[in-house]
Amino acid sequence: MKIPQLFLRFSLLSRRSRILISIVIPALLIVLLFLMTSDGVDASSDLIITPAIGDFSVTITTTGELQAKSSIEIKGPEQARAAGIWQMKISNLIAEGTVVKKGEFVAELDKAEVANRLKESELSVQKLDAQYTQAKLDSTLALSQARDELINLQYSLEEKKIILEQSTYEAPAVQRQAQIDHDRARRSLAQAKKNYVTKTKQSIAKIQAVEADLRKEQQRMAIMVDVMKQFTILAPADGMVVYAREWNGKKKVVGATLSPWEPTVATLPDLTTMESITYVNEVDIQKIAVGQPVTLRLDADPNKKLAGTVTNVANIGEQRPNSDSKVFEVRIVVTAQDTTLRPAMTTANEILVASAANVLSVPLEAIHTDQGVTFVYLKKGGVVRQAVTLGLQNENAAVVTAGLRPGDAVYLSPPPGAGEAPINPLQASL
Repeated sequence: MKIPQLFLRFSLLSRRSRILISIVIPALLIVLLFLMTSDGVDASSDLIITPAIGDFSVTITTTGELQAKSSIEIKGPEQARAAGIWQMKISNLIAEGTVVKKGEFVAELDKAEVANRLKESELSVQKLDAQYTQAKLDSTLALSQARDELINLQYSLEEKKIILEQSTYEAPAVQRQAQIDHDRARRSLAQAKKNYVTKTKQSIAKIQAVEADLRKEQQRMAIMVDVMKQFTILAPADGMVVYAREWNGKKKVVGATLSPWEPTVATLPDLTTMESITYVNEVDIQKIAVGQPVTLRLDADPNKKLAGTVTNVANIGEQRPNSDSKVFEVRIVVTAQDTTLRPAMTTANEILVASAANVLSVPLEAIHTDQGVTFVYLKKGGVVRQAVTLGLQNENAAVVTAGLRPGDAVYLSPPPGAGEAPINPLQASL
């Protein structure tokens, strides 16, 4: 809008309006000029508070994850190691959070490897069974031949005995020869009897060895059959399915691998007693102790507060993923039952580590230090630097155990020109 038009419109206003505008505009300009030229420190120095009186608490807030305090594990085949199976892949798994009844389907493992091993075991059983039958037949034949040999040697001995008896009327040389033949036949029969006992033991031992291999392979095949049945995993009890976690914290899903040492696929948590698993850094862990009260809030419902208690504090720190420092595991049991709580819910845990009743406290911004002396700026006639003794401290304020009284006026920030004022000694607090 052009200036001549402004003057024209101003002249059209009433005399009273023109006088009012003439007074207001210069006043506004003066106030604006004052604000622009005034010192910001002077404005901030007017921020004065009085010490708060009441209960004071020190808390540590951490983020945790809910889980059931106790649960039933849903495991894969527990005899997989006996069957020589070291890896089992999950091929099918029901959705997490599904409520199942005892005996209902939960998961299916890939049966390809165990099926191949079962076929190999069946072939081994057939081969060993044939060897067992062959060993029995060989033993039967060998012992039968040995018995026939014993009978023949018995006949031979009787013949030699008859010849020896008939040689009584023969020449001495013939008698001697008959005696030698008789003795030889007798020794051969005795030796054959000993050999028969040895052959019998050898046959038994050979049959037992083959039979032992056969029984071992039959037991292995029976284990294979049982393990293959267990590849279809059923719920051991009623409950809600929660996926188990691997060593790296990832949940076991379809495609994950089980081992005989960690056969757990999922769990059935007891939702009546829940606990929050959280991790506290090494700076604050010294303040945490078993039995301390905790207030829990759910990220899913921030307005809901739950009471809890610290039940376990780890003695050894660990390096968690995405963490630069060592942290310590802390378990917090939820003392109040709530049917809406579910595993894996995120919680904000406010752990009460210390408290005091009916004390004076001031914001941390009002506390200053000079040459090892802690003080506050006190408005007392003028500006005074008053020495104080501090007690408990939290993130926002500190308890003053000496140096201040109720109703004292304390500056939140240093007032101008007070930096060189002497520090007054301590005075009794509340």
